[in-house]
Amino acid sequence: MNRTNNPNILGGRDLTVSSEEMELLEKYVATFEIFDDLFSMNVSKELQTGEEYATMMHWSPKKVATEPSELAELYRSLQFCGFNSTCFPPLYEKLILSFRWAEVELDCYRLIANETGKDLLPLFLTLRNDIGLYDTLLPNGYFQFAKGPGGDYDPVCFDFRNRRKNGDCRIVRIDHEAILRFGRIEEIAELAPNFRTLMLNMISAAPAFKRYRNSKNEESEE
Repeated sequence: MNRTNNPNILGGRDLTVSSEEMELLEKYVATFEIFDDLFSMNVSKELQTGEEYATMMHWSPKKVATEPSELAELYRSLQFCGFNSTCFPPLYEKLILSFRWAEVELDCYRLIANETGKDLLPLFLTLRNDIGLYDTLLPNGYFQFAKGPGGDYDPVCFDFRNRRKNGDCRIVRIDHEAILRFGRIEEIAELAPNFRTLMLNMISAAPAFKRYRNSKNEESEE
């Protein structure tokens, strides 16, 4: 990503993470190891724990403070103005500025990786990985930040068209085949009315999912 000389690209917003917000982010990130076994073939060395299984490496999310100026660079590279209708929900902004992780399965969606690096370039490259989807989603007011579960290729998106006053917006799953075959948008489901609720839903569902997974593991050992 090229450096920008525009100090106002974030619209003067304060991206300081409050203690309450950090607690919420930490609880959300803590669900990663509950919903996913955290083994991947493609993960940066900085996230690897050293444990291996076949050709996969075990990884763990890492708390890494990233300067808000790097978010401004990400927005510039995405050709966003970085405020009003063209910015991520505030909690997602603070998530990517506070943590790094590999792609992770979270029950009803897979969160796109925010791998380690000096800036947010790894995230930028991943967000624009499929130009065929990107070039259709963005002009229609959607931005992909996740995928469908279990290898499903449907994009899970922020709906920029439906934004609250606090900057949060709907989370929807969109049919990838309708985009790639016909160039049209077809919403399959609303996963949450906003990103905060999506995070809270994961935190709320984690204990029951953990009990279910443990019971399955005990059955397999019998």
